[in-house]
Amino acid sequence: MPRPILEETQIHPAVRARIAGHQQDIVQEVQAAVARDAVVVVGMGLNPMPKKARAALDAARVPYTYLEYGSYLNQWRRRNALKMWTGWPTFPMVFVKGTLVGGASDVQALIASGELAQLLA
Repeated sequence: MPRPILEETQIHPAVRARIAGHQQDIVQEVQAAVARDAVVVVGMGLNPMPKKARAALDAARVPYTYLEYGSYLNQWRRRNALKMWTGWPTFPMVFVKGTLVGGASDVQALIASGELAQLLA
C-alpha cells in the first residue's frame, strides 16, 4: 500500500520551489551515500538506537557508512527533511543496497534471520 503524499497539484505554485528545495543538502548527502555504499546508517547523537544498529552491524562484521546529524537538541529541522523524504519516522534509518530496511530492531532481525547476508551477497 503506497503511503499518502500530497499531490503536487494540491500545492500552490508559489510555494512548490520552496518545498522542493527545503533542506535538500542533507537529503542529497544521504542519497549520495546510499548510492555509493552497500550499508548506510543515518543517526543522531544521544539516541541509543543508532548505537544499537551500529553495534549489531559491527558484531556481524558488516561494514557500513555512518552519517550523524545533530542530537535531540539541534538539527531536528534538517533531520525532518530525511523523515519527509523516506517516510520513516525515527532514527536510525538503515539502508542496504539502496533500500531502506528500517531501524535498529529491523536490522537486528535481518542479521538474525540471515537475510542481511543474502541482501549483501
